[in-house]
Amino acid sequence: MKSAILYIRVSTDEQADKGYSQRDQDERLRRFCVNQHIHVNKVIFEDHSAKSFKRPE
Repeated sequence: MKSAILYIRVSTDEQADKGYSQRDQDERLRRFCVNQHIHVNKVIFEDHSAKSFKRPE
């Protein structure tokens, strides 16, 4: 059986309001994994924007 690590992220309140909340993403991804016979090893949740991260130029 294949395995996966789920990465779930919402960076803005607008995304959460439009059906991309972490809960919605978690449910959709888990449903996909069940349908594809993929075992979920771990789930990573993040809720901040990448805009504020300092990135190399």
